[in-house]
Amino acid sequence: MSQLVRRTALRALIVCGGGTCNMSVRSVSSVFVIKRPDEITKRMQIHDWCGGFGDFKIGSKHVQVGNLSLKWRRMSSASTMEKKVENSTVKKDQNGGGSVAVPSYWGIETAKMKITRRDGSDWPWNSFMPWESSQADLSIDLKKHYVPKNIADKIAYRIVKLLRIPTDLFFQRRYGCRAMMLETVAAVPGMVGGMLLHLKSIRKFEHSGGWIKALLEEAENERMHLMTMMELVKPKWYERLLVILVQGVFFNSFLVCYVVSPRLAHRIVGYLEEEAIHSYTEFLKDIDDGKIENVAAPAIAIDYWRLPKDATLKDVVTVIRADEAHHRDVNHFASDIRNQGKELREAAAPIGYH
Repeated sequence: MSQLVRRTALRALIVCGGGTCNMSVRSVSSVFVIKRPDEITKRMQIHDWCGGFGDFKIGSKHVQVGNLSLKWRRMSSASTMEKKVENSTVKKDQNGGGSVAVPSYWGIETAKMKITRRDGSDWPWNSFMPWESSQADLSIDLKKHYVPKNIADKIAYRIVKLLRIPTDLFFQRRYGCRAMMLETVAAVPGMVGGMLLHLKSIRKFEHSGGWIKALLEEAENERMHLMTMMELVKPKWYERLLVILVQGVFFNSFLVCYVVSPRLAHRIVGYLEEEAIHSYTEFLKDIDDGKIENVAAPAIAIDYWRLPKDATLKDVVTVIRADEAHHRDVNHFASDIRNQGKELREAAAPIGYH
């Protein structure tokens, strides 16, 4: 209600202590009635410009300017809250466990984005979109091995072989737990490399040749491997603690290694991916031999790799192994570029090759 209407209403209530008061106003949104059974109320007719009227009973002696002002403030607050609710969208959480009110103050209206699967059902994931899913190339050569050619290559090869010893002792043939631990490590190099190349690009005012995106793609793909394994293997408390310790040591070690010698860092990752291919191959053998149950594939894996609805664990391990083979090729390729004395940006990055 405008200030003019409020002033007119207050003036009429104060001046007209009794009798009938006729006021012409444009509109009346609401009226607060203060009444007790023992009070004698007066009748006031309120007309609008359209000729209609409302008939309300108001105890005039109990209407005070201060109280009315307070009530108008409360009405304004309530109206503001209603507007805030109207300007909010309700977003269902990823796991279907209720809803969260998301304010649209910033103009980001994700609720209007209707994203569906190919069959028309709602897309359930917030962590990735359908156009970010992966189609694994299963025709890739899994047996390729890079033969060490110089001292840096031999150092990288020996480092990876030494890292495999404690892994074999700790996990033995528990390939589900081994894969989970492997992915917590494998998701680190791409992020470190992409981060350092990003900083170098903005520091030297030069393009990266697409390598920033390629390495971040690799890191995201490896993280999705972990998200899938988390649905299949529930890590124990000591395994979670081990992940924290290993990540802390490996991240800092790899960061220093990449700063000192990117060629060595990429070669180490290439050999790590070769070991990952071997581990997933043994994983598949145990599934075929019945040592590991071939359970249904997790929903996240079906959507991310565009697998059929009846896909199984074997299908998931097969596409993950193919991804690891692609990462092997990318990192050996990157190391070869550095071996030739060139910068990565001088060769086109294999974007989308994971």
